[in-house]
Amino acid sequence: MNEVNTVQDAGASDKAKLTIAIVLAAGGIAAYYVLGAQPAWMRWIAVVGGIALGVVLFGWSVYGRRFWQFVLEARIELRKVVWPTRQETGMTTLVVFAFVLIAGLFFWVLDLVLAWATRALTGQGG
Repeated sequence: MNEVNTVQDAGASDKAKLTIAIVLAAGGIAAYYVLGAQPAWMRWIAVVGGIALGVVLFGWSVYGRRFWQFVLEARIELRKVVWPTRQETGMTTLVVFAFVLIAGLFFWVLDLVLAWATRALTGQGG
C-alpha cells in the first residue's frame, strides 16, 4: 500500500497566521498580569479567550492542518501497539530487579577491590 504524501508548503499567509496565533496566546497570558486590579474571573476570561483565539487561528493554518493530521495518524499507530500481559510485565520486572541486584553486587565488589589496590599501592586510604 503506497501512500503519496502531498506536502503543502506554508505560504506567507500561513506564517502570518502562526505568528498572530502565538501573539494572541501570549497576549492572553500577559493580560492576566496586566489586569491585576480586575477580578480574577475577568483575568481568566482574558487568558482563555487569548489562547482559544490563538488555537482557532492556528487550526486554520497549514501548520494546524498538519498537526491535526499528525494526531490522527498517531492515534492509528497507537491502536497497533501490542501491550504486554500482566504475566509478561511481572516477569520483566523481576528480570530488571535481578539485574540491578547483580550489577549492584558487582560494583560493590569492584569498589572493594579497587580500594584495597589503592591502599596497597599508596599506603593511604580508610
